Amino acid sequence: MLRPQWILMLLLCLVVAGIFAWLGQWQLGRAVDTAPREEGATEQVMPIEDVVEPGSYLTDPLVGQRVVATGAFVPDDFIVVSSRFNDGEQGYWVTGQFRIDAPTPTSVAVALGWAETLDEAEAAASALAAEAGETLEVTGRLIPDEGILPPGPGVDPFELTRMSPAALLGRWHDVTDLDVYRQFIVSDEPAAGLVTIHSPAPDSGTTVNWLNIFYAAEWVIFAGFAFYLWYRLAKDAWEKEIEDLEEASA
Repeated sequence: MLRPQWILMLLLCLVVAGIFAWLGQWQLGRAVDTAPREEGATEQVMPIEDVVEPGSYLTDPLVGQRVVATGAFVPDDFIVVSSRFNDGEQGYWVTGQFRIDAPTPTSVAVALGWAETLDEAEAAASALAAEAGETLEVTGRLIPDEGILPPGPGVDPFELTRMSPAALLGRWHDVTDLDVYRQFIVSDEPAAGLVTIHSPAPDSGTTVNWLNIFYAAEWVIFAGFAFYLWYRLAKDAWEKEIEDLEEASA
């Protein structure tokens, strides 16, 4: 281990381990938000374009931010999403494609209200389709995409059970060259025939991202492995020399 070649190898491992340690520290710094937004910041209504861009992910401090958007609903794109709970009761959401006033075609999915039965939800969706097209403002809470859940056995494959703008986009009309927000808006005001969706303000305070902590631990392990690799290679070279000496003596 004291030979020049192994000392140089050790110096190289020190550099590699230092890089890994820095990456671990960086991940740890991202894991803990020690300076959360001030209390009530999410309740200040902001233009949606000032919060996030179409196609971009929403950072943690802005999840649940109340936003406002100006535009009009697309008449044929009011879709019912099932398995929606409101204050513990299961029911349905009526959602719509809201085309925002912007230089390029841009849309955001809006959850307009909750209904206890499918018939009530479909009736509200039909009434909204008949009245759509008028320019208006939508104010509500901005929520990240829930993702797509594959249907289980015996379930209608066309039934939506998750609020996913990506899934809704596949059913919307006039989507050529359309920019779409990855998030959806839970409207403050329910549409006629629907109940307000319960959407409380997110909890404030220090948040911990356990995935980043896991990554930080991984980088520490990698740094330790760099030294183990140096030790293992040096030991293998030493054992090979011992074997050669024993063979020469024999």
